[in-house]
This record gives sequence, structure tokens and C-alpha cells, in this order.
Amino acid sequence: MALAQGAALVLGRHARQEGRRPVAVVARDPRVSGEFIVAAVSAGLASSGIDVLDAGVIPTPAAAYLVASIEADFGVMVSASHNPAPDNGIKFFAAGGRKLPDAVEDEIESALGGAPLRPIGGEVGTVRRFSDAEDRYLVHLLGTLDVSLEGLHVALDCAHGAAAGVSPQAFADAGAKVTVMGNDPDGININREVGSTHLEQLRELVVSSGADLGIAHDGDADRCLAIDAAGEVVDGDQIMAILALSAKRRGLLAEDTLVATVMSNLGLKVAMDEHGIQLVQTKVGDRYVLEALGEYELSLGGEQSGHIIFSAHATTGDGILTGLQISAEMARTGRSLAELAGVMQVFPQVLINVTGVDRLGLQGNQPIAEAVARAESELGEQGRVLLRPSGTEKIVRVMVEANELHLAQSIADELADLVRAELSVSA
Repeated sequence: MALAQGAALVLGRHARQEGRRPVAVVARDPRVSGEFIVAAVSAGLASSGIDVLDAGVIPTPAAAYLVASIEADFGVMVSASHNPAPDNGIKFFAAGGRKLPDAVEDEIESALGGAPLRPIGGEVGTVRRFSDAEDRYLVHLLGTLDVSLEGLHVALDCAHGAAAGVSPQAFADAGAKVTVMGNDPDGININREVGSTHLEQLRELVVSSGADLGIAHDGDADRCLAIDAAGEVVDGDQIMAILALSAKRRGLLAEDTLVATVMSNLGLKVAMDEHGIQLVQTKVGDRYVLEALGEYELSLGGEQSGHIIFSAHATTGDGILTGLQISAEMARTGRSLAELAGVMQVFPQVLINVTGVDRLGLQGNQPIAEAVARAESELGEQGRVLLRPSGTEKIVRVMVEANELHLAQSIADELADLVRAELSVSA
């Protein structure tokens, strides 16, 4: 509640200066803690003179879209994305549905715990149900398509999350035959052995149902991974390659440039080079992809994890939009997902999440830095090494690419063991 009161001070300032009541959209994913957190957030906002529109359970990109669509002053999404049910978090969107700059986040943090606004009587904000929130978002999604999905059979994994309602409806309304799993959220089963971080069941469903492709969301539906008809995974890099080539062919890829992070597979850069598409690489995080898209006025970017951003249609990663666009390219070309993904050769990549370590201790650790330098020297131009701390958990991610899987695995194992020994929280 105090955080919401701080956000009301900062994010509602412009509206108050214009002499009008600030409006905020508040939404959540279906995890059980979201109910009382949304109640506390709404109380903090309304008690600070903010009119709250409670959109209920909707995807994160839907919340961002609605903030922009109704010209709200800001938005709040209560979600822990792909994390398990016991976790939760609070994400703010500025006017226009955009992520907050660091300076604004710092200002809210400074206001946290300070003296809140204390309006009384008619100056207190209202809390109302945003009754057509999902319908507005659904109309927006369908408006991005230029072809029907009739004739396609799509298997969807909604991760028992925020996509459970709108994603099956969107694909069905677009003309596809839809087979669904992970669409029975109970508050505690979100992401449990389902969704974009657990693809095994969807792979089986695609094959057993004879679907043309599978689409996997995470808990708040801001990401998308795909499965081809044979049950093979098509990751975010391959999805970006498919969409970039499609956009270039149709004259929709701004500056013939794609934005990706340093975690993207080397094969993506090779494929883009072969087709005359420039690749701009950023630090890990969709906020950095967004910054690059805005700075260079580009139209498409994303992450290997499946956060894909279409600047013309969204201000954040949107898993449902991405799945629809993949399906549309299949309908448009008559090609299978495997054929489309074949444009990119995936270099062997090993990713190890080293848990229970001091992620902040990675920077400046000399033994680890020296080991990374030796590994990079051994790989030369035929591979690369990347170590980075998780932004939310006590995890250091060790990623190694090489032209041979056994070499990548060997180097990754050695580095992971060293990280574990150097940064163990029990050490």
C-alpha cells in the first residue's frame, strides 16, 4: 500500500498539475497472492486520490495496451511472470503503457514510506471494475492480423496463467482450430510443470493431437515459445528470425534491422547476415530491447526466452500477439513451422542456472573473470561465453556456445562449478 501511495505521488503528478483526477489501470495474473496485493495497491492508490480501474486477471501486455488505449496516467501489473506461485511482484507502466525509466523508479522508491497524499471526502479516488478490459485487448490482437488462420490447428499451453481466457479465444476467433492445455488456473498451479519453462507436455500434445504447431505462454503471457508439428522446440531466436524475414519481405522491418540481446544464439546473427538484416544487440532484459527499438526507431526485437516486441502494436513483449503472428506467417506462406525455422542454424548452446549463490558477487570476482577469459580464448570465433546474475533470484546464469556440443557442455560445467565454489551463500 505504501508503494502504491509513493507511485501515486510520482505517476499522478502530471494529471494533478493539469487539474484533473489521475486514472490508473490495475491488473494481475491468477496467482492467489495477487488478490490481496491488488487490494492493497488499489487501497494505496484510491486513498491518494487516484481513480482505479480494476481489470482483473489479464496478461501483462493487455494491461500495458489498456493504459495506452484509454489514455490512463499509469498502470500496475501484479505478477511474477514465469516464477512459481509463491512469488509475486508489482510492475508499473507509465502513460502510454511504457516501462518506467530508471530515474522515475528511483523517485518512487524515494517516496516509498514518505508522507502520502491524504485527500478526504470527494477527493478520495474510486475503485471500479474495468468490465470490458479483455474484450478491448482481444479486438486489438485480432486487428493485427492480415490473414485468416483457417485451416491451422494450434495447440496452446496457457501455463494456468493470465492467458487462459483470452489466448484460446483469440486463436479461435482468428479461424484456427484450437486444442488447449494449462487453462485451469486455481491460484497455485501457475507455471507448475506447464508453460514456456516446461514444454514437455505441450510437445506431447502437439504430436498426439496432430496440431500444426504449439504455442506456450508463461504465467503473465508476455512471452511465447513454439513447438513444430514433430514436437521440436522453436525458441525465441528462431521466432525472431521467422518474423524478421517475414517483415522484411513485406516491407515492414524498419531499417532492415532486428534488435536482440547478447543471450541470442550466434546462429541468429549468421542468419540475419545472410539475408541482409542488421542485428543490434543489447544487454539482457526486454527494457533494453525496448530502449534500442525507441532510440533507433525500429519495429521488431526480442529475447531468446520468447519476449518478442512489435513496436507497431505493443509497448512490451506479448506472447499471444507473437503466437498469432507466427501462425499468420504459416498461413501466409503455406509453409510448416519447421520449414520456416530452418532459416536459422542453431549453434550448440548450454545454459546452466547456478542456484543458491551470491549473484551480486559475480562482478569483480577475479578467479571467475580469469576462467572466462581462458574459455573465450579456447573458443575463439567459434563460440562465446556469458555469465550474468538473475535479476530476481539467487542465481547466476552460465551460458556457453560452441561449434560442438561436448565442448560447450565441458566449459559450462567447469564455469558453473567455479561459480558455485566462489559465490556459494554458505561459504
